[in-house]
Amino acid sequence: MNDRFWRPISIDCIDPVLFPDVALYIKSSGNYVLYKTEDRKFTEDDRRRLERNFTDFIYVRTGDLEAINEYMENNLGDILTRDDIKSDAKGRILYQTSANYVIDIFEAPESVVNLNRGRSLVQHLMKFVQNDKCALKSIQSIVGHNFYIYAHSVHVTALNMLLHEKLYNVFPDEMIDVGLGSILHDFGMIFITDKVIDKPDALSEVEYHKIKQHTQKGYEFLKENGLNNEVALGIIRYHHERYDGDGYPTAIKGDDIPRSAQLTSLCDVYSALVTDRSYRKASSPADALKTMKENADKGQFNVNLFNRFEGILVAQNS
Repeated sequence: MNDRFWRPISIDCIDPVLFPDVALYIKSSGNYVLYKTEDRKFTEDDRRRLERNFTDFIYVRTGDLEAINEYMENNLGDILTRDDIKSDAKGRILYQTSANYVIDIFEAPESVVNLNRGRSLVQHLMKFVQNDKCALKSIQSIVGHNFYIYAHSVHVTALNMLLHEKLYNVFPDEMIDVGLGSILHDFGMIFITDKVIDKPDALSEVEYHKIKQHTQKGYEFLKENGLNNEVALGIIRYHHERYDGDGYPTAIKGDDIPRSAQLTSLCDVYSALVTDRSYRKASSPADALKTMKENADKGQFNVNLFNRFEGILVAQNS
């Protein structure tokens, strides 16, 4: 079965009273098997049964995502303040909801003009990463469930807002702009074919050239469709620039690269390294930072900024 027609939903997200009446499926030996029909309610007994079987995710058809997204986004504020939901479950729900938003805008680019959805989710993410010590660890529970690029976008956003909070005296409005730019930083990938994005071996020179176009194309599309904030646009356009000037799309270097784009670059590389991909296994956080240190010494990053980044990540992972 084609995984594109299915989306994983953490069972933490399913409130038996409020969750939409949609069919739910479990994945078994690569097949999607009906667990409950749309006319049967999901109950607490269902939740306990799935937990006993160590089932963290259940699946829905992509056609049901609109109703699920509306439910999750409308109830997110209440969910995050409830005392009966554990912190790690709140993190999974928040990241799930944010990743679903990214799925929406990747699959229906015209919907990106409704930036209020993105700003609202970024505000929830900002509060969560500021107030919860384990916030960043929750993302690992949804990465790898058939939608890497979406979960990666949310991971980068959470990391980037945490870094801006720790390193700079950023006002809340600017933090929202940082978050919005981060969650949209790979938006230009919609212009790249899946065959190139998911290729398990080395890219050809032509394929790599196509990948490199995603920053400029994403920047141009979003600017033309209502995103007019320079911080957010700078992140989208410049997050693949290198400190030594050997990056793309404009080959600017040093501190001509906007501060927020430099931080996004660090978050982007770290997130990619610690996540399983089709062509390699994930690195441990320590190994990822070691690789990034070597690259910083070769000119990819500002060494001083990387050292501060490393200190924060080591503290978070200890």
